[in-house]
Amino acid sequence: MKPLAGLKVLDLSTLLPGPYATMLLADMGAEVLRVESPSRPDLVREMKPSVGRQSASFAYLNRGKRSIALNLKHEQARRIVHALIEEFDIVVEQFRPGVMARLGLDYEALAQINPKLIYCAITGFGQHGSRAHAAGHDINYLALSGISSASNGHLSSVQIADVAGGSQPAVMAILAAVIQRQTTGEGQFIDIAMSDQCVALQPLMMPVSLNSDADFVGDDHFLSGGGIYDYYETSDGYHIAVGSLEPQFRYRLLERLDQLALNDKPDSEVKGVLQALFKQQTRSHWVSELAGIDACVEPVLTPQEVPKELHHQERALFVQGDEGDIQVRPTPLLSGMSHDSLSPAPDLGADTQSVLAEIGINEKDYQALKASGLFD
Repeated sequence: MKPLAGLKVLDLSTLLPGPYATMLLADMGAEVLRVESPSRPDLVREMKPSVGRQSASFAYLNRGKRSIALNLKHEQARRIVHALIEEFDIVVEQFRPGVMARLGLDYEALAQINPKLIYCAITGFGQHGSRAHAAGHDINYLALSGISSASNGHLSSVQIADVAGGSQPAVMAILAAVIQRQTTGEGQFIDIAMSDQCVALQPLMMPVSLNSDADFVGDDHFLSGGGIYDYYETSDGYHIAVGSLEPQFRYRLLERLDQLALNDKPDSEVKGVLQALFKQQTRSHWVSELAGIDACVEPVLTPQEVPKELHHQERALFVQGDEGDIQVRPTPLLSGMSHDSLSPAPDLGADTQSVLAEIGINEKDYQALKASGLFD
C-alpha cells in the first residue's frame, strides 16, 4: 500500500504549481481527479515535444490522475462539484482570489458540505494584500523576494517560485493539515503565496539582511559569485562547478591543480587564477583530472546529459511511462512505492462519465447534461 492510499484530491489547477503538487500526492498513492475546462485546456498539454497523445511535460505532471471535463461557469457545474466534495478530502486550486467564490466553489461554500475538507489555494501573492489580485510569473516573485538580486539577476529555466515556493510548500501544508485533522476532525483553508515562500527560501541571506545593514547585491556574497564558489568556463564552452567552500575542500582542489601556494590568498586572487586555468582545457579533461578528490567539484551537465550520468542510472532515477515517454521516477521513494512504470496522464475529460456515475448520475442524466453544454 502506498503512503497516501485512501486520500482523495480534487485538482482544479493548471500549468505547473498545482499540478506538480498533486503529482507528488498521486505518486504517494492519493487518488487525484483533475477538473479541467473543456474549452480552455491546460496549456501544458500543448507543449512540445509530444509523446503519443500528450506532451511529455503534461504526461509527467499529470501521471496517475483522472480527468473530468466541466465548464465551471455552467449552472450545473456547481451541483456536480458539490456532490463530489462529499467524498473528497482535499481541494487544490490556483485561481486568483475571489474567482472560486463567484463560482460558488470557495472554501466557505464547500466546507458547509464537507467540514473535514482541506482546501489549498496556491496563488502568486496570497489571498490578501495590495498585490493579491495582480498577475505574476516566477520571475516576478523571485524579483520581489530578493532572490533575483542575490543571484545577480540571472534567469533560471527551473521555476523556483512555482515549485519550491508553491508546489512543495503546498504538499507539506496539506499533509500537515491531514495529520491535524486526525486530532481535531476538522479541515481548514491553506493560503500558499509563492511570493511569501520565496522570501522564506533564503535562510542564509534574509536573516542577515533583516538584522543588519548588509545588502547582498550582484557579486558580493560568497554564494553568488563573490568567492571561488562559482561556475568556470572550459575551453570547449562547457563549465565546471566549484563548490569548494570549506578549507579542506579548497586545499584538495588547489593541491590537485598544483596551486597550493594560493591556499592562503584571498578568494578574489584565487578565483582569477582558477578562471584562467579552467579555460585552458576541455570539460572532459577537467572531469578526468579532478576525479576522486572529494572537493565538491562537478561538471555542469546539459539536460540531455543528465540521464547518462552513472550515479543517476545507479539510482534508477528515470523510468519509462506507459506511452513510451521517459520520466523522472517518484522522489522520494517511501514504503509501498517503486521504480515501476507509472499510469499515464489522462486525456481531457477521459473519466467524466465514469466519475459522474460514481456520484449517482445515470446514462440518461449524463446525456442530458452533455446536451446542455456542461462538458463543452
